[in-house]
Amino acid sequence: MAYNGNDRGGLLSAGGVLSIIVGAFEVIGGGVMVALVCLRTPLGLWLLPCLPRFGGACSMADFPIWSIIVGGLLLVLGIIAIAGGFSAIRRKKFGLSLAGAICALIPLNLLGLLAVIFVSLGKREF
Repeated sequence: MAYNGNDRGGLLSAGGVLSIIVGAFEVIGGGVMVALVCLRTPLGLWLLPCLPRFGGACSMADFPIWSIIVGGLLLVLGIIAIAGGFSAIRRKKFGLSLAGAICALIPLNLLGLLAVIFVSLGKREF
């Protein structure tokens, strides 16, 4: 069925909402990671037995640095996913909507995959 511009399909709205949901979880998760390291909470003490031994290549002193890097990356990806989700709901910019859905996919979750599929299928609605 061809899109005539009058009706609003649900795929693009669903993809936008999924991008916003996943982006919110990314922002919360990344913010918690960065905040715990910045507040000097003993983040890795309970995780120490689970970490693999790298023969001295990686120590617990490196763990906060990686937590800040991963947390900051999740924050940025979450912000882009939220902006892309709003763009998809408003049907403004397809590129930003698809980038937001891809940023929602990067942590490899099912909701992010569905967001990419729904935004891609809703391209005709822009």
